[in-house]
Amino acid sequence: MTLTLPPGDFKAYLFDCDGTIADSMPLHYIAWKQALSEYGCNDFTEQLFYALGGMPVDAVVRQLNERDGLSIPMDAFAHRKESLYYDLIHQLQPVPEVLEQIHLQHGNIPFAVVSGSTRESVVASLSALGILHLFDTLVCAGDYRHSKPAPDPFLLAATRLGVSPEHCLVFEDADIGIQSAKAAGMACVRIAQPHERPARA
Repeated sequence: MTLTLPPGDFKAYLFDCDGTIADSMPLHYIAWKQALSEYGCNDFTEQLFYALGGMPVDAVVRQLNERDGLSIPMDAFAHRKESLYYDLIHQLQPVPEVLEQIHLQHGNIPFAVVSGSTRESVVASLSALGILHLFDTLVCAGDYRHSKPAPDPFLLAATRLGVSPEHCLVFEDADIGIQSAKAAGMACVRIAQPHERPARA
């Protein structure tokens, strides 16, 4: 399945990581569900997980704490969730149609990864796929003040690459990421989520 790109004179590609480059969302869901159950949160559906896609970990935990009257500690939870994800990372696969675009344009225009995940998590995922070296910069949680859907993450990536926003094309799977890209004045390609994609052979 080849992506249909919008028309435009694009001088940089900006990629979300989880669910866009890396088909990691099913693995992240397993890690989230396990970690949350250890802290007494047992009502975390896959539907809710995807609805919250792109939000920083602390924002999701804050929301679940308020919903369920829990006191899940942010740092300890984040560490545990990441540890569980790393236990599964050997199963990680790329999203084929996005990887195709990366290989088609690598060396022609600069690339950035723009993620709500930690730098450690992004580096681990891209390294597991063997493509970390293909990206000129990584914009991750902690690099910007306002998370997606604010435009800050994508604008920071454009600044680092020296490309104006209107010449950046964003690849995103999450609604708040698409909102962020549009708020930054960038064209966007929506990447289908796992339940929307045909099953692999």
